[in-house]
Amino acid sequence: MTAVGSALVITAPGINCEAELAEAFALAGAAPELVTLQALRRDPSRIDRFRWIGLPGGFSYGDDIAAGRVMAALVRRDLHGALAAAVARGVPVIAPCNGFQIAVQCGLLPGPDEGVPWPAVASPPTIALRSNRSARFEDRWTTVEYPTESRCIWTRGLSSDGPAAVLPSAHGEGRFTTDEGTLASLEAGGRIAVRYGSGENFNGSIGSVAGICDASGLVLGLMPHPERFLHWNRHPRFTRLDEAQMQGPPPGLAMFQNAVAHVAACV
Repeated sequence: MTAVGSALVITAPGINCEAELAEAFALAGAAPELVTLQALRRDPSRIDRFRWIGLPGGFSYGDDIAAGRVMAALVRRDLHGALAAAVARGVPVIAPCNGFQIAVQCGLLPGPDEGVPWPAVASPPTIALRSNRSARFEDRWTTVEYPTESRCIWTRGLSSDGPAAVLPSAHGEGRFTTDEGTLASLEAGGRIAVRYGSGENFNGSIGSVAGICDASGLVLGLMPHPERFLHWNRHPRFTRLDEAQMQGPPPGLAMFQNAVAHVAACV
């Protein structure tokens, strides 16, 4: 497959899902490039040439203060303008797990309301991803749902039924928390991108929210790891599935294909 552009995968000490994120972009038709946060902080203009951006999961800077806190502070201080400009020019951004934790703290999510330009200085966080209600690290597959009214370009067309409607999660701080007004605004604006399935809200997230997008639909943050479900043989019940149930790409890969197709259509 010929790559149609370059995808930036931002790495930092402790990040451990950059290879999976790079593979996801590559399988979808983008050319991934891993660039350290430190290099981008020295020269934020490097972001300008990329057509997709990924904030990988893992344990950035060891999550020594709290999940994603150190990396978010550095991104907020030094890269907010460059990232906001990228989204404004149409660059899709995905932020799974630790990336989601970083995105809500650095001002990328939920982002400005529709029609409102990105602020010059990052807005204060209105969302938090707190400790799971079990107070333990949880590593599991769950069923998920993709609201049909969502404006997210990454999850467009994904099925909420059948064996494909599952994703893996692995986190200790993933309980989506916000005030009622913000949640209502996200729901009314079609910015809830992923929910945990019925009875699967293991971390206690308000509204069973597993992922949200910004007003443009370009920036997706979610606690599950789509980059870990790029091949059907990763499915937790793979040996019990028949060929008819494995038609088309797994949902993890489909998300990245959606983002690549979106950019190709806008060229």
